[in-house]
Amino acid sequence: MADPREESEPLLSRTRGGSARHSPAGVPSCHSIQVGPGAVARRDLCLDQAVVFIEDAIQYRSINHRVDARSLWLYRRYYSSTSQWTLSFTIFLILALAFIETPSSLTSTSDVRYRLAPWEPPCGLTEGVEALCLLVFVADVSVKSYLVGWAQFRKNPWLLAYLVVLLVSLVDWTVSLSLICQEPVRVRRLLRPFFLMQNSSMMKKTLKCIRWSLPEMASVGLLLTTHLCLFTMLGMLLFPGEKDDRRDRQRLTYFRNLPEALTSLLVLLTTANNPDVMIPAYSKNRLYAIFFIAFTLIGSLFLMNLLTAIIYNQFRGYLMKSLQTSLLRRRLGIRAAYKVLSSMTAEGEAHPGGVGVKPQDFLQVLQKVQLDSDHKQAIMEKLHSRSGDLLSADEFQKLFDEFDKRVIKEHPPRPEYRSPFLQSAQFLFGHHYFDYLGNLMALGNLVTICVFLVLDAHVLPKDRDDFVLGILSCVFILYYLLEMLLKVFALGLRGYLVSSSNVFDGLLTAVLLVLEISTLAVYRFPHPGWKPEALGLLSLWDVTRLVNMLVAFRFLRIIRSVELMAVVASTILDLIRNMRAFGGILAVVYYVFAIIGIILFRGVIVAPGNSSLAPDNGSAPCGSFEQLEYWTNNFDDFAAALVTLWDVMVVNNWQVFLDAFRRYAGPWSKIYFVLWWLVSSVIWVNLFLALILENFLHKWDRRSHLQSLTGDLGATSEVTVELLFRDVLQEPTEEELAEKLSHHPHLQLCR
Repeated sequence: MADPREESEPLLSRTRGGSARHSPAGVPSCHSIQVGPGAVARRDLCLDQAVVFIEDAIQYRSINHRVDARSLWLYRRYYSSTSQWTLSFTIFLILALAFIETPSSLTSTSDVRYRLAPWEPPCGLTEGVEALCLLVFVADVSVKSYLVGWAQFRKNPWLLAYLVVLLVSLVDWTVSLSLICQEPVRVRRLLRPFFLMQNSSMMKKTLKCIRWSLPEMASVGLLLTTHLCLFTMLGMLLFPGEKDDRRDRQRLTYFRNLPEALTSLLVLLTTANNPDVMIPAYSKNRLYAIFFIAFTLIGSLFLMNLLTAIIYNQFRGYLMKSLQTSLLRRRLGIRAAYKVLSSMTAEGEAHPGGVGVKPQDFLQVLQKVQLDSDHKQAIMEKLHSRSGDLLSADEFQKLFDEFDKRVIKEHPPRPEYRSPFLQSAQFLFGHHYFDYLGNLMALGNLVTICVFLVLDAHVLPKDRDDFVLGILSCVFILYYLLEMLLKVFALGLRGYLVSSSNVFDGLLTAVLLVLEISTLAVYRFPHPGWKPEALGLLSLWDVTRLVNMLVAFRFLRIIRSVELMAVVASTILDLIRNMRAFGGILAVVYYVFAIIGIILFRGVIVAPGNSSLAPDNGSAPCGSFEQLEYWTNNFDDFAAALVTLWDVMVVNNWQVFLDAFRRYAGPWSKIYFVLWWLVSSVIWVNLFLALILENFLHKWDRRSHLQSLTGDLGATSEVTVELLFRDVLQEPTEEELAEKLSHHPHLQLCR
């Protein structure tokens, strides 16, 4: 067990070249004890500290945590894959409870006309699962608080908020049990998304960026509001009521009163009700079109796009700031590991290269670091290629540049054949042109299936003649089998399996072969008038055609062979991988608004015939909620609420939702849907677009630059985002690193 005073005393308590007398009395430093069991313990402590600092650098974590032996053991256990998977599963579980809790989503449909009574969990079932999740979170915040220390805990708003959310959730959970699960509102359900946000550093950075962008967005929002109010007043003046109200459809439908006029023009701002809102006035006088065209030009085409431009301008440096912070954390973690290891040099031992890190100490640390074997092997090869005794700070840093590189596994050697004929065949079937032929055959397979689907669209299944398609299916499957065998012959079994596309092709070919043999065994060989009967949902023949279409999509592999398409496709894939934080933010917003929607609108949409507010479809106005049969869009359960919010976010026909919930719930319901439109369609979508532009433009420029230097596009696709922008980022200075280390709350390095 480590001495408890280790945490409060300097870890490295003397300057380079100093003596042990500079160490505080009774507290051994990494190099103050030269012999005895204490020396072994201190050496192990220093090695463990270096291991943790390197792991922090790999994962871009902060190094501001406790570094005594007991804390390091707890720290590594906390960030182990088992602990993190347990925490992630707990977060997923507590969020997923919303689908099971009352009101339960366990029904086949959300349509209020056909939905049966859902299964409701007994009181205490979901509460018991929730209690286990809350206990995990209590343990999580306790470990985090201990590791960072009380002083850092008080300065961390996320940890303080974590504690408050847990206290409120536990109190609300207790109230639920005391009321036998009959409480009208569960406050803790609104707080659950916080557990997802606090566990992701990228989501925290994204929220900070959104907060930075809010003032500029508010200024454009004020312009939009002014524009909307001005045209609303103009519309009320241009379309006054007349004596013959039957002719004044514009006034009665869209400008009945000020709230209706404001709502109509707000929806027009999204172009969802264009040209419906304009047609009644335009049919009366063509000059009225100027009003609506001017409103759309100024609002939709100018102000909304100006909002996108302003958000992009504010968000433009977000990616670089994030990568710059990540680079600083990596450099700081590696430098801290170097300081710890260099302090282990025995006092008085002479080294021609000066003070540094022993390679054997570094190798011992590297073996303990949680890192994949490929990167470890690359770092060791780089270490063995250098000359000299001790590693300098610069050499130590350069060893870890391998972290940013995606290790390319060596392709297994091809089989060697002595026969010239077999060698020629191996060259032919192992060439990439043979892949092009396979892609063309797959494309031909897809075209034939689509052609027959079009030809048989109006033919009943019992009247179809699948003779030609059956013959073609046999031909294509035999070709796929032959292609797989020839590739195995040319590349070898290991060489064939090393490619994920080959594995995908091989599996589908095997499935196709089994299905085709089964089809032939059941229905015999195709002949004129061949009509395989459906046994169950699909016949074997239908299943074969479905799998055949999956194989036909193999021709998409040709994207890798077209340079421009390859750059675009790889950029899109990288964007998807690096946008998890934005996806998490959207999930949090959806979750909160869905819970609020359930609280406000649960049960307000009723089936036709059960309320005077729900007329039959025949008597409902054209284009209304009832006439369009939007009965599945409601807030009666969590799953239905999510789909309803998605339909509103798309803003196609969202005026139908505004009108329906105004009639069923009241005019105040518009506030909820307008807020959702602002948060989802205006703020989030524009931020998402800004991030896409920022990522794509930078990655496009950097890839073009790297390609011009290397002349090989494949070389540029084997690097991470951090390495791709490395020459754009500014390296932290020695003074900056030294200052950061000197202010470490638990690691005190004397200079």
